[in-house]
Amino acid sequence: MADTYDFGLVGLGVMGRNFILNVADNGFTAFGNDLDEEKVGALIKEGGNTDKVNASSDVKTFVNALATPRKIMLLVPAGKVVDIVIENLSIYLDKGDIIIDGGNSFFTDTDRREAFLKAKGINFFGAGVSGGAKGARRGPSIMPGGSKEAYQHVKPIFEAVSAKYKGEPCVAYLGPKSAGNYVKMVHNGIEYGLMQLTSEIYDLLKKAGGLSNAELCKTYAQWNQGRLQSFLVEITSEIFEQKDDLGDGELVDKILDKAKQKGTGKWTSQNAMDLGIPVPTIDVAVSMREISALKDERIKADKLYDRPTPKAVDKADFISKAEQALYFAFIITYAQGMHQLADASKEYGYELELGEIAKIWRAGCIIRAALLADITEAYQADKELQNLLLSPSFVEKVQSTVDAARELVSYGSANGIPLPGLSNALTYFDAYTSSRLPLNLIQAQRDYFGSHTYERVDREGIFHTEWEDN
Repeated sequence: MADTYDFGLVGLGVMGRNFILNVADNGFTAFGNDLDEEKVGALIKEGGNTDKVNASSDVKTFVNALATPRKIMLLVPAGKVVDIVIENLSIYLDKGDIIIDGGNSFFTDTDRREAFLKAKGINFFGAGVSGGAKGARRGPSIMPGGSKEAYQHVKPIFEAVSAKYKGEPCVAYLGPKSAGNYVKMVHNGIEYGLMQLTSEIYDLLKKAGGLSNAELCKTYAQWNQGRLQSFLVEITSEIFEQKDDLGDGELVDKILDKAKQKGTGKWTSQNAMDLGIPVPTIDVAVSMREISALKDERIKADKLYDRPTPKAVDKADFISKAEQALYFAFIITYAQGMHQLADASKEYGYELELGEIAKIWRAGCIIRAALLADITEAYQADKELQNLLLSPSFVEKVQSTVDAARELVSYGSANGIPLPGLSNALTYFDAYTSSRLPLNLIQAQRDYFGSHTYERVDREGIFHTEWEDN
């Protein structure tokens, strides 16, 4: 076995084990740690008992096995577990050592932990990792933020193990403090939105278009060959052809319609409200998972109310409109997420480059899509771009697809098929591109009952009116 190892990783579940094997495959030696002896044994066995990979359940043995400055990554559940692991590690660490949180920690927790360890002379930074277990093994998208100096020690390893897009590594230093965890949080919020939209279009095609699972598989596969090419569209196609190994037919029809969540979508939505940034497609994606959890109530309500029978449609035309609408809504969802990142960068001092973020999302991560190449170019062309919808390169893309979104939202409304993601994307677009909204009336109401004042369109200043009682 090696005298000392280049990289350490705590948390040898499937994700952690795959990541550490990825490190070893790319020319670095790696040492793992987990309290579970079975997981320790599984890593050593899968690593082939070579000099490249080793592991121990003992924290001191683990720390002492690493070359200095020690580079230790945590892939453990977010929350108190991270604090416990940090506390156990810090007893044995030296000044200059580096701890990297690769989990989905809330960004304020990362800031707190960085300050705590900085006082001890230990470097800490958050690094979002996207791509799931397969991505961890074959190459994820990695979003590090924190000490730029400390990152330089980890940079060669991260660039080697990350996914590659046309030869470019899908990892980049994003900014100070909790920038990495924040970007991963918004990444997950966008992911919620895209998943919701993909499921709504499936619902439309099945209920209105009458598409079988085989036809749905073919449709999504064809879309994945065009401008909708993306990881989520690709796996959606594959899901429709998966047979049920416990019964007849396809598995998708046997899965209960209750979607769970781990909180990152909710955090994105909550923080957007704190910042005053509208992300309605992401908001409603979170809400729909909450509505889905009310399964028993939904069954009762379904029996109480009549629902229209979906009117017949031209299948080929409907599929074409669905592709256009989904593309439109994907653009809007990315636009909302990038807008939030731009505002958060100013608010929290992250110094984010949105073109760089879109660039490292092009491969490896769950929201990877052909569209991200266009988004990268838009932000590289204008680093001060306030919103993707203001990019000249996106105007035609949106103009040519928005009418299909309008048509499908109208159809869904008239035929009792819920399309909250698509309709919220459309409403956001219509509101954002309206030079005048009816909020003048709201300001008048606020001033009427609360003397909250208002501004005028014809002169500068703040005004208040003593409204007459009627």
